[in-house]
Amino acid sequence: MDGPSYLTGQFLIAMPALADPNFARTVTYVCEHNADGAMGIVVNRPLELTLGELLDHLEIPCTDAALRARPVFYGGPVQRERGFVLHRPAGEWEASLRIGDDLGLTTSRDILAALAEGRGPEQALVALGYAGWAAGQLEQEMAANAWLSAPGDRGILFDLAPERRWEAAAALVGVDLNNLSGEVGHA
Repeated sequence: MDGPSYLTGQFLIAMPALADPNFARTVTYVCEHNADGAMGIVVNRPLELTLGELLDHLEIPCTDAALRARPVFYGGPVQRERGFVLHRPAGEWEASLRIGDDLGLTTSRDILAALAEGRGPEQALVALGYAGWAAGQLEQEMAANAWLSAPGDRGILFDLAPERRWEAAAALVGVDLNNLSGEVGHA
């Protein structure tokens, strides 16, 4: 059972001082967080790859030009060759993790075929790779002030331009990242 410290369904916003190139200036949607660790999808780093190119590679036909033009995102540094679809509504797919009431994270090919055929979920973000943390690791990083957490927001996740998501996610909790220093100090 999730305790009050678990962050499933939250955004992790990289603090300005976080220098790790995998996560600098990122927003990660936490798909699962429990005593065993955490996993999430970076939602603001589009790759130079379109969904149409990915579908072609998988030999899934798609003629919808708008769908083909959608970006595929860098989901994180773990298993970068594996695809993940963060979507709403959750629906019933072959390999899915339900996140809250209406979101799902699916790794099976059936959801991509459904999207290509126009019968997929209303909203979807396709990513390659994911972000993962071992047991206690995310809690340590939070204590070290590497991340700011904020409630997950469907508008930011699916509707806002990727380059605006970092600042918009922080604004959910009243933080203007432009006013924070990237320098760390001690009083």
